[in-house]
Amino acid sequence: MKKSWKTSAAGVGAILVALGSALSATFDADPVTVPDWGALVAAIIAGVGLLAARDNDKSSEEVGAK
Repeated sequence: MKKSWKTSAAGVGAILVALGSALSATFDADPVTVPDWGALVAAIIAGVGLLAARDNDKSSEEVGAK
């Protein structure tokens, strides 16, 4: 996360927003509201992908890739 902080921050943000939305839908007072599990999984996968990505302004050597 130190070397590609922009994409890592976006990944963490995507995961936190997805989890917050699912928790909010699960624990709200309305029993009809249910989380969208497919959207949750998709957002978490996208967040993990962003955590693994590198920033566009970083070279492979700067981030330690071989």
